[in-house]
Amino acid sequence: MKAARESNPASRAAWLRGEVQRHERLYYALGKPEISDREFDRLMAELVALEAASPELVTADSPTRRVGGEPVSGFAMVLHEPPMMSLDNTYNLEELREWAARLERLAPTEAAVGFGFVAELKVDGVSTSLLYEDGVLVRGATRGNGMVGDDVTENLRTVRALPLRLPPTAPRHLLVRGEVFMPRSEFERVNREREAAGESLYANPRNVTAGSIRQLDSRQVASRRLSAVVYQVADGPHFAKHSEGLERLGEWGFPVHDSWRRCRGLAEVEAFIADWRERRHGLGFETDGVVVKIDDLALRERLGVTAKAPRWAVAYKYEPEQAETVVRGILVQVGRTGVLTPVAEFDPVLVAGSTVRRATLHNYEDLSRKDVRVGDTVVIEKAGEVIPRVVEVRLDRRPEKSQPFEMPTHCPECGEAVVRFDGEVATRCVNPECPAVRQETIRHFVSRNAMDIEGLGDERIAQLVAAGMVTDIPGLYRLERQTLAALPSWGEKSADNLLASLAESRQRPLARLLFGLG
Repeated sequence: MKAARESNPASRAAWLRGEVQRHERLYYALGKPEISDREFDRLMAELVALEAASPELVTADSPTRRVGGEPVSGFAMVLHEPPMMSLDNTYNLEELREWAARLERLAPTEAAVGFGFVAELKVDGVSTSLLYEDGVLVRGATRGNGMVGDDVTENLRTVRALPLRLPPTAPRHLLVRGEVFMPRSEFERVNREREAAGESLYANPRNVTAGSIRQLDSRQVASRRLSAVVYQVADGPHFAKHSEGLERLGEWGFPVHDSWRRCRGLAEVEAFIADWRERRHGLGFETDGVVVKIDDLALRERLGVTAKAPRWAVAYKYEPEQAETVVRGILVQVGRTGVLTPVAEFDPVLVAGSTVRRATLHNYEDLSRKDVRVGDTVVIEKAGEVIPRVVEVRLDRRPEKSQPFEMPTHCPECGEAVVRFDGEVATRCVNPECPAVRQETIRHFVSRNAMDIEGLGDERIAQLVAAGMVTDIPGLYRLERQTLAALPSWGEKSADNLLASLAESRQRPLARLLFGLG
């Protein structure tokens, strides 16, 4: 048999595909590797060489597709059926108990014998939908607005934790839902590289994951080393209980985190929440809470859904973590509408799994109320575990000669006098030629919810404005390939990608254009 595999390229390729897929599942889904990374790389390299020599050997489920392919021009839309609904949130045990009480009123018979729940850690990543036909991954999509998402199949193929082919025991048709995330170790690696290159650091793993999944070049996604967990069978075989589906998903090779627990009654759910309150920080991924679900699927059908969320599930969010640090400066940023916003810069501090260095103080009224001063020791937390904010000033540690902060009388970007209109708390720069206003106007116009123009991040917009190449929104559509390609860190490929995205944006609906124009 070994000789046949070695003499027959097709058989050898098939054997290599099976071996690589088996070792990927052992490593990424089960955490039980059998071979070293070097041995795995050798198997993969041989398969790559075989398929390169004989392209007809490449299959839809080949592990070589995880390295990514040529960039695409844009994403097709995917209609979610069933919809990918969001969850209602609870922020303390009292709110969780109120949710359970509502279930008791809706289903008194089941409540009398005690609800069966499943408690799962809420992974802080990007929700995805994965469709398998005849055991092969044929489509992967983002959540989008819950009804419609983006087809990001090629990007999701690069996530090694997700199987490209299922075992023969799996159903021929299967739709599953899960969460793609960036492991903490990978997030730290990416930020170390950016810091060494003098680039701004990413705020948190979820934001990087969201940006990575929507890259048009799947090779860039592959370089991010994303991972995933799967938590639901959305369409396929019928189960009586959600917990049965989780068990089958694991048997079919999906990454299902082993922390989930069946709970008889709310007391066991609360014990699960307490157990993971601190333990979650030792995990290799970010998690900000616990999802609690009714286990009985027939009961779920009877309970139904509201306009935006199922009645049979809820997310319990852990309270925000706090940390103390010292304010070293207060700078003023100018936004799209000319509003001046004070921002506190402080000693780097670790909060909720990531390092923060600054926090917005919203406006002068907010700053004055909190009376934040340079040199103050302040308490920082993350609103929603994402956005840092100052929640308290430790007045007992305030330096003796500290001075209250005063808003500037002139715009820090263009030097024009600022104004404050009657009835407004905002201080504004009203100069339409202010470079900061221009930059923020363009940033809003190209954002995902507006014209969704890929390839124009904050740094590149600032570069174009500083070079005088873009002074207004119409200027975006006058950019030329040769001029763009000559800019530092651009090149012909980046220029072509941006121009293609600009051309595509001309097809956006009127509502998006109006939103982009503000």
